[in-house]
Amino acid sequence: MSAPGLDVPALGYGAANVGNLFRALSDDDAWAVLEAAWDSGIRYFDTAPHYGLGLSERRLGAFLQTKPRDEYVLSTKVGRLLRPNPDHDGGLDTANDFHVPDDLRREWDFSADGIRTSLEESRERLGIERIDLLYLHDPERHDLDLALAEALPALEQLRDGGEVAAVGIGSMVSDALAAAVRSADLDLVMVAGRYTLLEQPASAEVLPACRETGTGIVAASVFNSGLLASSEPRRDGRYEYGQLPDELWERLQRIGRVCAAHDVPLPAAAVQFPLRSDTVRSVVVGGSRPVQLRQNAEYAALDIPAALWEELAAEGLIPA
Repeated sequence: MSAPGLDVPALGYGAANVGNLFRALSDDDAWAVLEAAWDSGIRYFDTAPHYGLGLSERRLGAFLQTKPRDEYVLSTKVGRLLRPNPDHDGGLDTANDFHVPDDLRREWDFSADGIRTSLEESRERLGIERIDLLYLHDPERHDLDLALAEALPALEQLRDGGEVAAVGIGSMVSDALAAAVRSADLDLVMVAGRYTLLEQPASAEVLPACRETGTGIVAASVFNSGLLASSEPRRDGRYEYGQLPDELWERLQRIGRVCAAHDVPLPAAAVQFPLRSDTVRSVVVGGSRPVQLRQNAEYAALDIPAALWEELAAEGLIPA
């Protein structure tokens, strides 16, 4: 099904950065980022307990409490519960790239009780009762079979009981996404980094599965770890968890040359590319500075000539 009661805006903000992803933000800095997103017209906000050990949810919730509830869509994630860390010695959660005290730890729980508890605890951290969309977060990192057998049916029960409007999973692994779409009645799946201007592995199985089942896609990580966030990418840019492979660097350069020839900023093409698919409902972008949020909104609204997409397809750089 396709979340008939939930209209997800085409551009969303992924709130990992306000959970101090990669660098610490003050409360005021985080508020300014969220305010820039709102002022730029963004009305879909995505978070997770994983982001900053709950800090992202607390900051986002405090901000959204100042806005009319019917004017935005809110999603968070389940699968990891936050519990006191008995080994905390004053350190930070930098092993997970979050600059927050590691006084809590993440505990996987895909049981029905665990999924419901996660939802209730997210509501408390957010200070917002109504969460529109609930994703199972990174199920393949724990136990995909258990996710399919227990966690996804628990999500369906929450939706069918009116606790949330829509459910799905969020993952950067195409096999896990396709398996979930084919085995459960999901509304939306968050495809992280697997359907971007640079690479589209999700087009092999995930997109066809979503078409067959009527499941919508929310495309995340569309800048591929920041590689597509600038019109002049750097060779030493981060690619997921390591170095950028040579073949992808060459592909990125070719894409950049086509964009430059059509006078289109590379990041604008990156933001808009996923929405060309009939299965993609929304693109979620991050950002840790207000100027980035304003720029992303401008990229999303930029008029891109059809000739750009035609040339990229003719060069074999995007699906025809």
